[in-house]
Amino acid sequence: MSEDLSLPLVLVVEDDDGMRGLLTQILEEGGLRVLVAADGLSAVSLLQSHAPQAVLTDLKMPHMGGMELLRWILRERPGLPVVVLTAFGTVPGAVDAMRLGAFDFLAKPLPSPDHLRQVMERALAQATHGATPGGGAAQGIISEDPAFAAVLELVSKVAHRDTTVLLTGESGVGKEVVALALHRESARAQGPYVALNCAAIPETLLESELFGHEKGAFTGATAVHKGMFEQAGGGTLLLDELGEMPAALQAKLLRVLEIRKVVRLGSTRERDADVRVIAATNRDLEADVQSGRFRQDLYFRLNVFPIHIPPLRERRGDILPLARHFLSILGSSPARTSPTLSAASEAALLVYGWPGNVRELQNAVERATILADGEVLTPEHLGLPPASDVGGVAQATQTTGGLTLKDLEKRAIVAALEEVDGNRRKAAKRLGIALRTLQYKIKDYSIS
Repeated sequence: MSEDLSLPLVLVVEDDDGMRGLLTQILEEGGLRVLVAADGLSAVSLLQSHAPQAVLTDLKMPHMGGMELLRWILRERPGLPVVVLTAFGTVPGAVDAMRLGAFDFLAKPLPSPDHLRQVMERALAQATHGATPGGGAAQGIISEDPAFAAVLELVSKVAHRDTTVLLTGESGVGKEVVALALHRESARAQGPYVALNCAAIPETLLESELFGHEKGAFTGATAVHKGMFEQAGGGTLLLDELGEMPAALQAKLLRVLEIRKVVRLGSTRERDADVRVIAATNRDLEADVQSGRFRQDLYFRLNVFPIHIPPLRERRGDILPLARHFLSILGSSPARTSPTLSAASEAALLVYGWPGNVRELQNAVERATILADGEVLTPEHLGLPPASDVGGVAQATQTTGGLTLKDLEKRAIVAALEEVDGNRRKAAKRLGIALRTLQYKIKDYSIS
């Protein structure tokens, strides 16, 4: 590490010795001091004894990966910009990191030295001048639609209280993003943020993951394990997909929420559960209560402050900002500038129903950046099914910016025809619909 203490300090976290050395050389030649760590655990140790102004970290590392390190930094060092370095195969992970709050992301093979230095200089500038524009609950969240602004308003109102929050919404709408915003805005922001997907843990292990266990509590329990309630002590615990929790555990969870005490498996000692609980589900819990699948008393305990996150089709003002955001991340490459969306592509994105919500939009943009040879993405690169295959969105009455979805479909057709000089066959291919369907719509919309 350079001895000139007046130079900015950057922490580089990379498990490959050669890559770590190369990154260090590039940054030091750019006038920076560099700390190095071989994995996330070593990085945490350095962050507790040093004060770097930016972090450059790989995603895939032993012991503690880049995503876990990012969560730790967001919790323990909020405001410290993190740049994620990732191989092509882990690009979706890098996008998730950006959505959580990473400053930027660089794909391997390593960009040009100048590009790397420029990104780190921008990260250092953010560290010097403060957080990203927007601040508050909206910090790091890409949204322009009033429907989502209403969600963030609710987040701002409840964040500073310890009230239990129930987040509802379809899969892929961004419930964990909202949960993290609640944590960042709360008085517990300096404490841990721990998330558990109840649907991803086998029923036989879920109780141990939640409440912990003592050594010898069951076959295979070879050491003491702190459960999520203890790990999140002083902070926030997100129980994602809570509607999938089996009935027996629902009763135990209710007791923990009522007495704020937790008992590990194999123990009789009660331990404090000083956590703020956020529950999230894509299920209709009221219907599950009526059917007996979900406990009514637990539902009332969780539903103190409900926040419903509307699906992407109900906040269409977010579609293009999100698409452009994903494009700037996924399409960046040292060999070319980030591609742009054609007018027909933008219209196609706006009229599609997005049953998979933000996650599906991210996947569509990633696919398009792989298929596109030029600098402009066309509807055929996006690979979206025609509107008639996704529930007839053109017949919907919902509006965006004063336009009905039927207006937007007409706009998409006109834009596609203009891009191919009126060639209907080519326009149909770009729009992903049959030529006969296009001809019918041209007549129906009176397009000349």
